[in-house]
Amino acid sequence: MNRSVLITGGAGFIGSHVVRHFVKKYPSYLVVNADKLTYAGNLQNLIDIEKSDNYRFERTDIVDETAVDELFEKYKFDGVIHLAAESHVDRSISAPREFVYTNIIGTVNLLNASRRIWTDTAGKVFYHISTDEVYGSLGPEGYFTENTPYDPRSPYSASKASSDHFVRAYFNTYHLPAVISNCSNNYGPNQFPEKLIPLAINNIKTGKKIPVYGKGHNIRDWLYVEDHARAIDIIFHRGVHGETYNIGGNNEWRNIDLINLLCELMDKKLGRKEGESAKLITYVKDRAGHDLRYSIDSTKINKELGWSPAHNFREGLSKTIDWYLNNEKWLLNVLSGDYEKYYEEQYLRR
Repeated sequence: MNRSVLITGGAGFIGSHVVRHFVKKYPSYLVVNADKLTYAGNLQNLIDIEKSDNYRFERTDIVDETAVDELFEKYKFDGVIHLAAESHVDRSISAPREFVYTNIIGTVNLLNASRRIWTDTAGKVFYHISTDEVYGSLGPEGYFTENTPYDPRSPYSASKASSDHFVRAYFNTYHLPAVISNCSNNYGPNQFPEKLIPLAINNIKTGKKIPVYGKGHNIRDWLYVEDHARAIDIIFHRGVHGETYNIGGNNEWRNIDLINLLCELMDKKLGRKEGESAKLITYVKDRAGHDLRYSIDSTKINKELGWSPAHNFREGLSKTIDWYLNNEKWLLNVLSGDYEKYYEEQYLRR
């Protein structure tokens, strides 16, 4: 193996796609997936590559400084791709302290471990994946750029903004080779069903109500997760240290319009009468501090690194629906908590 790369949060939604991408594309890299395995971390996301020669899994809580240091000593990482985070806005509103611990303290622990082991920083990189939510909320026009001032509105986005600042501070203070990206909303296979798209798919399938906040007029820019994994690969290998890159799908949708498209596609796939699924839409009280609109300007990564999204939304959404319809067992295991049993059976009893 000519590189040892740590991917934190690699059993989660985005992280599992990044792990798979790196394991398959770079057989000469040792890819170490460190994940705490909370409710959103599921090793069944990686069944297809878990026996690969260049893959290792380590159950690690990045809040545990000693555990992080031991991990770095064991594998001598020369690259870190940091995705591990508490990420659900509603959960951050009800339990903000967990977001402080994981997203801020956990990031600082990883930064410190990198500093200690990288006595020579040549060929090293600490890549921190963040969110467009750190920028706050947009009006009906304009886009987030890499120079947009931070204006987080939820405990989640505040914790991610803080971790971004720590990464930049370590680059400027300690000359730690670091790069940051801020992405728009991801969608695709393996996403935990508390998020809007998989929640709606599951509710439509089972005939349950589809909750839509407020009037459904909040706007998000949607990015297919495999396109995001490609962008992460490019930034990890070619991104300029100290720089930030915004990754967006160039794909704005009002929540209600997205749900209506989902209902249309689901009716066709399930053989239902047109308009049947849309009857399940139910408007609920708006989320506290709900940002009106996010939209990412991806000009920088496109011009400097040559990345652009490959999937149009209808195609990506159709592939996502098909995956959930064809992986009912995965969904049932996630909702029941059986993913913990999989870890015990496949990793602890070997």
